[in-house]
Amino acid sequence: MSRPDGQVLVAGSANADFVVRAPHIPAPGETVLGDDLAIVPGGKGANQAVAAARAGGAATAMLLALGDDPTAGLLERSLADAGVKLHVVRSERPTGAALITVSYDAENAITVAPGANASLAPADLPDLAGIDALVLQLETPLHTVIAYARAARAAGVRVILNAAPARPLPADLLASIDVLVVNEDELAAIAEREGSIIDRLDRFRLDVPCVVVTLGGRGACALCNGQLHLQPPFEVIPVDTTAAGDTFCGVFAASLCDGAELPEALRTACAAAALATTRVGAQSSIPSRAEVEAVIAKGDAGLAGSTTLAAYCAEAPLTADVAEAVK
Repeated sequence: MSRPDGQVLVAGSANADFVVRAPHIPAPGETVLGDDLAIVPGGKGANQAVAAARAGGAATAMLLALGDDPTAGLLERSLADAGVKLHVVRSERPTGAALITVSYDAENAITVAPGANASLAPADLPDLAGIDALVLQLETPLHTVIAYARAARAAGVRVILNAAPARPLPADLLASIDVLVVNEDELAAIAEREGSIIDRLDRFRLDVPCVVVTLGGRGACALCNGQLHLQPPFEVIPVDTTAAGDTFCGVFAASLCDGAELPEALRTACAAAALATTRVGAQSSIPSRAEVEAVIAKGDAGLAGSTTLAAYCAEAPLTADVAEAVK
């Protein structure tokens, strides 16, 4: 799967995140007093672009839509400071925004107002010459995502889709994807199949060559070309899980474009995502390459972690093929 010296193009959402830390996530009808409001750059696409750029080894660009308002400048500065080349579509709608509550035990609840993100159109895709991987999410119009994926497939560009927020995926979109990245809840929603994680992964065997599932503090797993790969977790004390999944996606894409094989890309992305949870915020929490390498040098949960992860994914005593995957 690896192709060295590649370039990453992220096409997707950019939001201003309005973040409040509070003792817990409010229940319906409940008011909770929180800490001071912070307005920071975010959005799944922009977070992933920053993560890819900070991972190093692969040049990163981003196609995004912004309004003509102060928060647009906040996003442009953050992306440019990270070294991301910008393809900006200027919209009459306001820049996207996300309302985020982060509990003291690191969980979060997010409501997104798409704004300008909904203006991104099929005709906005830049020339794909020199692009190795196109990274997409589902915070922009679905017909636009499908058009971008088709164009990339026609150009021989690898397509990585982070299917978030979860929604049914049309067959023509699945047919244009090389790598599908989801978390456990998204996998359950999209697979529309009962059973273990491995059972649900098998749902995509004929549609997508590689499906990667992030499992939070348990690590990650992937089913690629019929082979199961397991990546045990890196032990950290989480503070804020915002953008951990985006960090994983961006670093994973950059690692592949930098020549990493799948197991190495999984390991690097898991280390980066774990480190991101130890910091508050979205783009402000995304680590540098040197920081990620330092975490990897300390090691992950090893064989014991792999065995535990395999059992969790199987939800049953390990079969011979799953047991073989952790040797």
